[in-house]
Amino acid sequence: MGFAGVNTGFGGSADTRTEKIEELQDVLVRELQSGILTIPSAPDNNGPGVGKARESRDDSSLARPHLGYSLPASNDDTCMPEPWVKAAMLIRTNSLASGYSGVRPVLIENMISLLQNDVVPRIPLRGSISASGDLMPLSYIGGLLQGRRSLFAMIGDRRLGQRRAVSAAEALRSVALEPLRLAPKEGLAIINGTSVSAGLATLVTHDAQGLAVLAQILTAMSVEALSGTAESFDPMFAHVRPHPGQVESSSNIRSFLHGSALVNVDRGLEEGSLRQDRYSLRTAAQWLGPVLEDLLLAFKQVTIECNSVTDNPLVDVSNSRMLHGGNFQAMAITSAMEKTKLALQTIGQMLYAQCTELINPKTNYGLPPNLVADDPSASFLMKPLDIMIAALQSELGFLANPVGTHVQSAEMGNQALNSLALISARYCHEAVAVLSQLASAHLVAVCQALDLRAMHLRYLDALKPAFRDLVTTHLTPILADHGNGDTATTALHHRLWAAFGKMMDQTTTLDPIQRFPFVIQSLQPIVLSLASARPDTVTRLRDWTAQCTATASETFAQNRATYARHPDATGVVGAAARRMYTFLRQELGVPFIRSTKAAEGDEPGTSTVPEDRTVGSYITVVYNAIRDGGTLYKPAMECLAEATASPAATRRTIPASELEKVDLAQNHNPSIL
Repeated sequence: MGFAGVNTGFGGSADTRTEKIEELQDVLVRELQSGILTIPSAPDNNGPGVGKARESRDDSSLARPHLGYSLPASNDDTCMPEPWVKAAMLIRTNSLASGYSGVRPVLIENMISLLQNDVVPRIPLRGSISASGDLMPLSYIGGLLQGRRSLFAMIGDRRLGQRRAVSAAEALRSVALEPLRLAPKEGLAIINGTSVSAGLATLVTHDAQGLAVLAQILTAMSVEALSGTAESFDPMFAHVRPHPGQVESSSNIRSFLHGSALVNVDRGLEEGSLRQDRYSLRTAAQWLGPVLEDLLLAFKQVTIECNSVTDNPLVDVSNSRMLHGGNFQAMAITSAMEKTKLALQTIGQMLYAQCTELINPKTNYGLPPNLVADDPSASFLMKPLDIMIAALQSELGFLANPVGTHVQSAEMGNQALNSLALISARYCHEAVAVLSQLASAHLVAVCQALDLRAMHLRYLDALKPAFRDLVTTHLTPILADHGNGDTATTALHHRLWAAFGKMMDQTTTLDPIQRFPFVIQSLQPIVLSLASARPDTVTRLRDWTAQCTATASETFAQNRATYARHPDATGVVGAAARRMYTFLRQELGVPFIRSTKAAEGDEPGTSTVPEDRTVGSYITVVYNAIRDGGTLYKPAMECLAEATASPAATRRTIPASELEKVDLAQNHNPSIL
């Protein structure tokens, strides 16, 4: 009787039979180790160390060129990052321990020991079609268990910077493990499963969910920065269109906005203004809702796969039978990753639209062009960021293309259907990194915008009393109905002040030296429409214009300098924005950004950007806080927990507990919440 992979060949070669069943397992694992993998080397005067090591049969000589070698944080061109491999090892161990794979306890125990001692095989990045599982990558885990001298593993304390690559044989000796001689079926059990695809998918899904939470917070912050309205997130919309994701995102964003003084409650009441926010804000809940539902389904698919038996054949001990089937086909992971890639692109499209509206003076409701805190003619602060995020979103669009449509028949036609799950997961991992960059840029930009809003509000508060005094002193006597006293003056002040605010919003592209004369002169028709035909009307109007222009300009310069010394928008923003703004400014040290030279009229030392720092360097700080293990996700998850605990919160689709999954790989980079 033939049992596939036990006493027969494999796949399309399963028509062969052999009595050398133990040797067959060794051949299977060894011959699958066919991937391209750069071996770490230390060159010397006689050429590459690896070449010399290969000439030696001694294990210590083989490892010697690699002593002290430390892998970079990111993967090289040919090798999987260690966190991916550790996740694969953990999931493979979990699968084998289920008792349906026909392996001895010692194999599982050795796998656990390798994980506990942080011994990680170097595995080729490419070469799996994830059909009969991830055959080739898993064979390198098998090779480590066997202690093959031609394979390499990473050992050493990573916290002390002692990580280095040694031969698999040396790696086993370092943790006092004997090389394992594979028994019948054990080689096949190790290599025949979806664990590598599932391991990477777990890490990717985790990070994608964190980005989905961050996207909702950034949306709320954008509503504030763009003087948007909370009306778009009224529960009525989700009540009459109760998609679970829309219900959740709408409730979250509404809660995030709680306590904001920047939310506009009178949008559209001014003549010539939009009645509603633009779509990037107004339809954010409807846009994100399906994304949250897709991510939840992807999470469930990956979770099931991580806790499944995925090799072949399966051993049914209770019924004394061996079953041949296809649990190794990783299409569930492909399905999860394709949805996740598209979700990341969809989130990116929304964040990109919001960010460009913040930077563009035609769409940002009175913010300076390019979010400059200096004269617009002397700084173009966020313009390069505007270009960069366009590049990032274009890349996300490319990465969102399906991988599963590019199947090639393989292995003598036997694997005519193959899931390409690992390839899809790899591209999804890349999409996570790209969206993390976009979100980092968005957070820097929106906090800059919130500071500009807060600075402008302080300016208006500082100017308003002086503005009223000037109106009273110069214009009350020339009013046609000045006999009404304070009533007439108050009415004129209200009209002029409202018109002043509107003109300030419309002239952000002008430098102060042109801006304030233009703005104040534009108010003259209002005064003339209410003035009497007195001989001194023109003179008083001219004096008021000159003094009001000077006062408005001087107050502006003083306020800008004062705010730059002590920027703080926390008093006017909502609950979530306050937490994220504080984290960015205080924990990460990303400042309110001005040019490297103080603007004219500023006191010395008011610049907030050292000459050797760039906008890109600050965005990088934020990006690292996302990818370094999830430092930035801590305040984000605190925002979410606060939102779900608020009375306004409605039933949720994705519980916060599901976002706090087990760290499958120590020092995982990308992020761990």
